[in-house]
Amino acid sequence: MEAIIDTVSTKYWHVLDDGRVQCDLCPRFCHLREGQRGLCFVRMAQGDRIVLTTYGRSSGFCVDPIEKKPLNHFYPGTSVLSFGTAGCNLACKFCQNWDISKSRQTDTLADSASPQRIAEVAKQLNCRSVAFTYNDPVIFHEYAIDIAQACHELDIKTVAVTAGYVCPEPREEFYRHMDAADVDLKAFTERFYKKICGGGLQPVLDTLEYLKHETQVWFELTTLLIPGENDSEQEIDEMTQWVVDRLGPDVPMHFTAFHPDWKMLDKPATPPNTLSKARDIALRNGVRYAYTGNVHDEAGGSTYCHECGIKLIGRDWYELHDWNLDDSGHCRACGTRCAGAFEGPPGTWGRRRLPVRMSAGV
Repeated sequence: MEAIIDTVSTKYWHVLDDGRVQCDLCPRFCHLREGQRGLCFVRMAQGDRIVLTTYGRSSGFCVDPIEKKPLNHFYPGTSVLSFGTAGCNLACKFCQNWDISKSRQTDTLADSASPQRIAEVAKQLNCRSVAFTYNDPVIFHEYAIDIAQACHELDIKTVAVTAGYVCPEPREEFYRHMDAADVDLKAFTERFYKKICGGGLQPVLDTLEYLKHETQVWFELTTLLIPGENDSEQEIDEMTQWVVDRLGPDVPMHFTAFHPDWKMLDKPATPPNTLSKARDIALRNGVRYAYTGNVHDEAGGSTYCHECGIKLIGRDWYELHDWNLDDSGHCRACGTRCAGAFEGPPGTWGRRRLPVRMSAGV
């Protein structure tokens, strides 16, 4: 039997002169006739409006370390209840969650939960936050916001793991309910976004500047470096200079290793040295917190005081082994504030991964 999918009305759309409905959620601006779905698969034209077809349904829930998002400066060491739905509004050829983001099967949505249920389970499991991840929460905008409101009633923080490809009006509403975000800055050329992702760079840059200058959302950046596509020293130099100039030196940057997947099986995995070089370029250009990821690199995964150089947070994969911050996030050696969200001692979740079935209880 096919899974039952709940639909809810949305508000970011308008009817065109030819009778089609234009979705105004993201810069794709899909033009849809009755029953047609956008590229994201989950937003559909129905009765001269756009509806979300996956409200209340998930591809799965799991408790992860917050560092896996990756967020290194948002309540380090704590656990986060992570989940996604199906579909995506980009078409990245290298997607490492393609079975979820490119799914066209409602069977992918294997678990169901109301916003209140998700918040309650997060509280029961002592998760400091809930993360919308695995696929982009932009496309399940209404569900994510309702969950965020339920979480905030129980003092649970909310995290968006996103590509930042969204229009200004829904962006403003969405981030009004988010506490943190990890934004994939996939490259620093329009060529890459068009050829590899089927999107555009400028809307992502607009989102980043919006987050920095018009919100209190804590955010970090992640760039998956793909050999021969977005890993040149020149591109990384231009990207990191832009980040410092337009976003400031305190926005952490994560350079992570690609492995062959989905439609890019012909590309080799990223050499660790490429990540180290990218990190060095970022630090040289004034980025205070630059990291390597998807490789075992204790030095590249640790946090250092930008003033005195002491190791503030030592990381071995997702395990924390050094902590030289006071309860408010200041360096114990020189008193300099480490940018981020900190409260007391670090969490102790470590590298554990705990699958959760909402329908089975906790």
